[in-house]
Amino acid sequence: MKNNINFIHTTDSKEWHTITDAVMGGVSKSNFKITTDNLGVFSGYVSLENNGGFAMVKHCTSLHCKNYSTICITLKGDGKVYQIRIKENTATKHWFIAPFTTNGDWQTIEIKLNNMYAMFRGNKVDIPNFNAENINEIAFLIGNKTAEDFKLELKSIALK
Repeated sequence: MKNNINFIHTTDSKEWHTITDAVMGGVSKSNFKITTDNLGVFSGYVSLENNGGFAMVKHCTSLHCKNYSTICITLKGDGKVYQIRIKENTATKHWFIAPFTTNGDWQTIEIKLNNMYAMFRGNKVDIPNFNAENINEIAFLIGNKTAEDFKLELKSIALK
């Protein structure tokens, strides 16, 4: 098992799957690509039409976090709020999440794994915060209850 995710342009961007509010009738649009500059770029438009309002990109992985306490994401956002989401088991319905705010510049966001709390369909789940030994799914979500274009550039995701 590894403890980081890098975006190498030879990696297949189809390993990252976008999901929008279209699954429930919304019309938001998003895509994900890996550039020749070794960046993962999640971009699109969040629409509030038809009770919509979110876009997400997710990836199945195998990150071993037993000896790590923090997830570090090197990214460049657009000044908007996003969520990082993780799961120990891809079959689990809830995610462990943490919101973060981007500032328009390259930055490294550090989030304590044990501060990530469980959510399911926008509602907090009454279970303990994340304390697993593995992360098997990771995602980024935007859903700020506003119609907006977005762009999140990802350089690396690492545990420390």
